[in-house]
Amino acid sequence: MFTGIIEERGEVVALDRQSDSARLTIRGPVVTAAAARGDSIAVNGVCLTAADVSGQMFTADVMGETLARSSLGALAPGAPVNLERPVRADGRLDGHIVQGHVDGTGQVAERRVFGAGPAERWTVLRISISGELLRYIAKKGSVAVDGVSLTVSGLSQDPPGQDGDAGGWIEVSLIPETLARTTLGTCQPGDVVNLEVDVIAKYVERLLAGSARA
Repeated sequence: MFTGIIEERGEVVALDRQSDSARLTIRGPVVTAAAARGDSIAVNGVCLTAADVSGQMFTADVMGETLARSSLGALAPGAPVNLERPVRADGRLDGHIVQGHVDGTGQVAERRVFGAGPAERWTVLRISISGELLRYIAKKGSVAVDGVSLTVSGLSQDPPGQDGDAGGWIEVSLIPETLARTTLGTCQPGDVVNLEVDVIAKYVERLLAGSARA
């Protein structure tokens, strides 16, 4: 389990695509300091298992399902990534419960910057999102964007389109600390981000569906 509090921005060293999977190598001196083969590390919100750890780098295999649901397949050498190790059982839950099981992706639709200087600047991101994920999100609720634990400051749902999906958008506000420590500080309109909704909402939906059938 993760918290969505990013420990460092790592760097992609290589992405080797295979027929239905990929092997990803990342440099991250903080997360690899005490890491060993088999440990979990979240990369842009995706929980991966370290297949090899060498110095300040680790390598992980990315399965086809993960490539389909996340943006990891579009990474290139030199790209920055958000990295986080699992929370310890005796650690503090500073963000929210993040499983590292990305539910899908969204696209940055708008970036609004407020404030004068770097220390005072904060940003609002508007992210387009499918109706499939939007139903699990509530204003002032939690969402993980590229692995970063954030509070939803606004949302809107559009009328159903031809495909029947009533998508819409969510907004999240980024403080200077988040802008400085994560990849969200440089993302721009058009960028694709990984999204993980609050797991509690998914369990509540399933329980209510079971009660309705009873």
